Amino acid sequence: MTATRNRRPVPDRARKRAIRALAAELGVAYSVAARLHAAQNPPGRPHADAPAGVDEHRAWMSDARASRSFHARVHDTRLAADLPLGRAEHLVRRFPPLRAITAAGPLYAGEGRETIIAMLYAVLAHESPGLLPPAHELTWAAELGEEAAVDIPCAGLDRAARKLLDQGRWQLWARVEAAVTAGETDPDRRVRDAAIALGRELRSTSLRGSLEGVRHILDALLVEPFGAPAPGTRVRAGGAEGTVIGACWEQTGPPTGYRVRLDTESLARIVPAGELDAGAAPEPDLIRG
Repeated sequence: MTATRNRRPVPDRARKRAIRALAAELGVAYSVAARLHAAQNPPGRPHADAPAGVDEHRAWMSDARASRSFHARVHDTRLAADLPLGRAEHLVRRFPPLRAITAAGPLYAGEGRETIIAMLYAVLAHESPGLLPPAHELTWAAELGEEAAVDIPCAGLDRAARKLLDQGRWQLWARVEAAVTAGETDPDRRVRDAAIALGRELRSTSLRGSLEGVRHILDALLVEPFGAPAPGTRVRAGGAEGTVIGACWEQTGPPTGYRVRLDTESLARIVPAGELDAGAAPEPDLIRG
């Protein structure tokens, strides 16, 4: 105990740990990650001082992702093809929280987003195993180093995962509990290990506050092939400006409507896709695949 109390803190430890994590995530050298970290955290200018509507973090993360080496891209696409845990981790990295101040409130936020996404995939694997892409197809797509190549075979699964969020929460958690419990005794070790890890989180962590952030991530993923506005996009509807905070989906096709938080209203409204004008002043860039 005495040794612990007398241990001198290392002021730079947290910064170096953050840089190492960033280097590993982006597949860049430590020196490159250090410059990116310094740009995001300049001395004497905390994040809270950033002007509304400006998200420097997403901007330099997007630039860094765009300049990844082929090896780094393949590493990431292999992760994206690893269901359920790897793909969940990939999507949370790909669509980080929107740090800029917006009238719509927090977007892509919540500590439990990765766990919830993995749980959604676990539910679908348990209830509808036919939705899972063939393993050989995912393996082949992952080696191309293109996120879109993995997104294509996963499109049906991703949409089904997003649709699970439209049901009542009590029903969702009951289905998650059933899937995790079944997975904990599955003869496939990978399925069993994932279920045990998810079950531990389910029974020890409050995840409800992360459901909206998961919705934002899956909506942003699903709108990409259609070039449709993702959560965080500034739009105009009914003559007023606002922010997209979600999309409405059918079984197939582009979004049929959007959940929009107008600047003049406290509650979100559903706006049909044909009545949305995405010509308003843009919010910060969203990270794309």
